[in-house]
Amino acid sequence: MTVIQTLTLFSPLDLAALFWLVLAIVWIGWRIESPPEGQPSVSVLMVGFRREWMRNMISREPRVFDAQLIGNLRQGTAFFASASMIAIGGTLAVIGNTDQLAGLVTDLTHGNAPAIVWEVKVLLVVALLANAFLKFVWAHRLFGYCAVLMASVPNDPEDPRTYPRAEQAADVNITAARSYNRAMRSVYFALASVAWLLGPAALMIGVVVTTAVLYRREFASESRASLLRVPSEKTA
Repeated sequence: MTVIQTLTLFSPLDLAALFWLVLAIVWIGWRIESPPEGQPSVSVLMVGFRREWMRNMISREPRVFDAQLIGNLRQGTAFFASASMIAIGGTLAVIGNTDQLAGLVTDLTHGNAPAIVWEVKVLLVVALLANAFLKFVWAHRLFGYCAVLMASVPNDPEDPRTYPRAEQAADVNITAARSYNRAMRSVYFALASVAWLLGPAALMIGVVVTTAVLYRREFASESRASLLRVPSEKTA
């Protein structure tokens, strides 16, 4: 069956729901990473704190706390990367047994569709989880690079390499955190895309709820209010 023939198995509302999902992923990512002036997201606020962390590390002796913190960040990315791999494996196993899945969904929705329709819907979940896995792995590697850069920062604040090297570490740390946040959003939308099994309307609702949750956490949460109480120098 060709791609065109496969697409004909989906209703216009299905395609609209899929477009709605892609649009939401792109929009919320842009809104979080490029917020308007005077309304920073939690992710943007943390950029300033990460830079301050690297600058304060220069005068901290010994730097055991910093080493433990970067190690914890690497453990977190490794955990979620492993969890994504397990989820991908479980989801692929479902594709090999779509008859039972189709039977279950048919009982819930009182609808009927060819097996390939369920396979495509499950593959969407796999694609989002795979994207998350790749970003988690990249974030894990970047946090490792950051650890090396942190170790290369001279202990002498008067050394001309000290602050530029700390700034390098901060840049890599921020890039790693950005990749980690994008991976987490991909996981959230992978969970939302499971609702497509119940129909396009369910997918649209799942996307709206997921987007709303992400927006609230980044722009209207108690954690954001706490970060703004004593903002970093960059934010202030």
